Amino acid sequence: MIETLANPMAARDHARAMAGTVVEAMPVLPPVAKDLPAGVSPGDLLWEETIAAGGYATRRLSRGSQLRLIDIKGDACASLLIFNAEMPSERLNVADTVKVQWNAYLGAGKLLLSDMGRVLMSMLEDSAGTHDTFCGTSNAATNAAKYGDGRNSGTRPNGRDRFLLGAAKHGLQPRDVHPCVNLFKGTRIETDGTITPLVGPFEPDRSVTLRAEMDVIVVLANCPHVLDPREEWTATPLRVTAWRGDPAPTDDPVRNATPEGLRAFQNVEDYFRR
Repeated sequence: MIETLANPMAARDHARAMAGTVVEAMPVLPPVAKDLPAGVSPGDLLWEETIAAGGYATRRLSRGSQLRLIDIKGDACASLLIFNAEMPSERLNVADTVKVQWNAYLGAGKLLLSDMGRVLMSMLEDSAGTHDTFCGTSNAATNAAKYGDGRNSGTRPNGRDRFLLGAAKHGLQPRDVHPCVNLFKGTRIETDGTITPLVGPFEPDRSVTLRAEMDVIVVLANCPHVLDPREEWTATPLRVTAWRGDPAPTDDPVRNATPEGLRAFQNVEDYFRR
């Protein structure tokens, strides 16, 4: 094989022969999904991809779009960054997400808030119940200390470096990689203040559905949780599906669930009133 690929024309022929190959983790182009929710047309499908263990993905989604994440095998960790696509200096603020909602535990009906008091995305459905707003993601140093290797190009990649790759696709810099939330891997704060990781593995096919309340850039990294106690670097694929939808109406139950949340939605509506 090495001798064959040393010949540029043979390498070209080999590459072309791979066309149509389907692997477990890859984008589907054009996007096709057989399990769209009722009422969603295949023509509204925007994104279908399976992110490998250690992989990353990113996409710009318009306001009203819905994003479904599925932990296919029960051991994915969906670390998530969100930016205002029009003005990426506005981005997910995990501290405000916790503070404004008086609750550090994410689930259906919770909001992911920006540093300007607006809702970037809301959580419409959640069959997982184990998420984390405290710990952020791993980096090269933490992975090297724990697994012996944390290089982006190595076999045990870290979440921050994956975020850097995803953010760069939108012209963003290392300084733009901000604290994230982790979906499917949770933490619990004990009465003495210690953090207990809730990392599974869990039953397969748990899912979370988010709605974009603004035009957003999402960046996902699928690397082990930074507090995963297992000695081996362990993760499984994460499936991503997105489709077109409508912004939250004025009578939306998530929009009106709390006074604080309503104000965050009103801030979004004021932003789009310009």
